[in-house]
Amino acid sequence: MQKLLTLGIVICMAPWAGAGRAREMPNQEAIDIGRTKPDLVVPAMRDGTPGPGLRVKQTTSGYEDTQVHHALYLPTDWEKGKKYPVIVEYAGNQWRTSPGTVQGSNLGYGISSGRGFIWICMPFLNGQSTANVGSWWGDRGAHQAQPTVDYCIKTVREVCRRHGGDSDAVILCGFSRGSIACNYIGLHDDEIAKLWRAFVCYSHYDGVDEREYLPGTKREAALERLRRLDGRPQFICCEAPSRGRNMLQDTKDYIESTGVKAPFTYMHTGFLQHDDAWTLRPCAARKALRAWLEDVLDE
Repeated sequence: MQKLLTLGIVICMAPWAGAGRAREMPNQEAIDIGRTKPDLVVPAMRDGTPGPGLRVKQTTSGYEDTQVHHALYLPTDWEKGKKYPVIVEYAGNQWRTSPGTVQGSNLGYGISSGRGFIWICMPFLNGQSTANVGSWWGDRGAHQAQPTVDYCIKTVREVCRRHGGDSDAVILCGFSRGSIACNYIGLHDDEIAKLWRAFVCYSHYDGVDEREYLPGTKREAALERLRRLDGRPQFICCEAPSRGRNMLQDTKDYIESTGVKAPFTYMHTGFLQHDDAWTLRPCAARKALRAWLEDVLDE
C-alpha cells in the first residue's frame, strides 16, 4: 500500500489486517474541477454488438420485453478467450452533475483508461423490473431494492460467461446514490455480496445518514449490510469539505463506530465539486486509486 503515499491530499488508511490504525498526509487546498483539463473522453453508448473499445447498450437475458438496459464496455485490449477483471458501476441520482443514467457514468472509465477492464454501468430498476429509474431505486415511496439486486446478479454472471469477465475480480463502484448502493445494493443479501472483490465508494456512504423516505437506511439495517463486507477492501473518497461538513470524516467516524474491521482507505479527490468526472482528469487521487486497485487485484 506504499503506492498510496502521494502528496497534497488526505489519505487515512486502515492496514490490511484491519487493526484500525490511520495515516494522514498533508492536505492541499481543493481546486475547481473546471481548472483541470480531462485527458480521457468516455465513449458514447451506442446500439450494436460488443467489441474492443466499444460501449454498447445491452439488456440481460430474461428482460428482453422491458426497457431495462445497462451499458457494456469491452476494453481496447479485449480478446476472445481471455479473462478480464470487471468494474461494475452505479450512477448518482439525476442532478446537475449527474444525468442518473447508465450512459452518464464516468468512474469506471476513468479508473481503467479504457484498457484491461470490462466495464458495466448497471441500472437501478423500478418496482416492476420493467424500466431503469433516474432517482434512487424501485418506485417512489416503496423504493424496492430487490429488482435492482436481481438484475445485477444476472448481468454480472452473464457478462462473465459471455465476454470473459473474471468472476473472482469484480469491483463494485458508485457515485453519490451509487456510492450508497455499493453497500445498500451490493451487500443487500448474501448472494449478491459474494460477487465482489472490492469496492470504490465516491461521495456518500450507506448508514451515515438515515433517510426517512428510503426504507432500510436506519443504522441497524446498514450495519447488517456492512458486516457482509467480510474483510474485503473499500476505497472511500469524497470531494473536499464544504459548507461546514466533511463527508469523508463523517464516513470514517461512522465506520469506526460500527466496530467492523476491514481494509478501509479514505481519501479526498482534491476537487471541490460533487462530480464523478474527476476520474477523467490527471490528479493524485486517481493515481492513488489505480495503485490501490492494482494492489487489490495482486492479492
